[in-house]
Amino acid sequence: MRTFVRITVLLSALVILLGSCTRKQTEKAVVAIPYPEPRPDSVPAAFLPGIVSTDSLDFNAAFSPDGRSFYFTRKISGKTKIHATHYSEGRWKEPEPVPFGATGHSDADPVFGPDGRLYFISDRPRDASDTLTDYDIWYALLQSDGSWSAPQNMTAVNSDSAEYYVSFSGIGNLYFASARQGGYGAEDIYVSRRINDQYGVPENLGASVNSEKSEYDPCIAAGEDLIVFTSSNRDDGFGAGDLYGAKTDASKKWQNAVNLGNRFNTKTREFCAYFTPDSQYFFFSSDRDVKWIRMEWLKKHL
Repeated sequence: MRTFVRITVLLSALVILLGSCTRKQTEKAVVAIPYPEPRPDSVPAAFLPGIVSTDSLDFNAAFSPDGRSFYFTRKISGKTKIHATHYSEGRWKEPEPVPFGATGHSDADPVFGPDGRLYFISDRPRDASDTLTDYDIWYALLQSDGSWSAPQNMTAVNSDSAEYYVSFSGIGNLYFASARQGGYGAEDIYVSRRINDQYGVPENLGASVNSEKSEYDPCIAAGEDLIVFTSSNRDDGFGAGDLYGAKTDASKKWQNAVNLGNRFNTKTREFCAYFTPDSQYFFFSSDRDVKWIRMEWLKKHL
């Protein structure tokens, strides 16, 4: 009996300890992002005018894991290049291109994965024998000395067709767009599930999300119960490309996607949806700028 009591006490202590560790890990995962002022509320506003949103074509949004760097894409001389602005001395500094950019090629769509790597797309060749000019998904790692590792091609999900825009769920499942054969339209949205630290064969999200039109730039919620993406030229659209959202039902199946309406969509193209790590803001790109709005206003439209 005494032995049973001791075991019970030990197990209870272990449960409490594990719960405490889990809470501490969760607390560490939430970073304090030094958002610039003024912050938007119900109306989308340009993010960091003059620094991120400029006279150039600027798009994408991705905060670093510590919340003190912001990555985006800028088009320069016909090529797109990934840039980063860093928060230091109480302000966001002038952005600079990342050092691993490929000369003569385009890089875009940066986002950090749960493994700390920066994922992006590029039309650079996989190797010396690669003659295709399509976009693939790549990744690089910021190392402890501040340098970047050489970019690596993510062969597990890439195909002979173009792959675009990566978004990760809380457990690391990878959502992206692809023009590969077998889809519903010109581009479709797929998921590659992370199992035992390996990415599996990409699965099409199905007809509730994809259509005979183009679907791309997916942004998945951590719990995989909400996705926001862009679709072009649907009958209920406002312009060249609109933001749409879809939720899952009780059985985890995707419900039909809905247009997010004129608070977000205009006659121009809206794309590159992104949820901030703290879930406070929703970012997207429109009219050559990066824009942001409080997350609650997105949820009210879904």
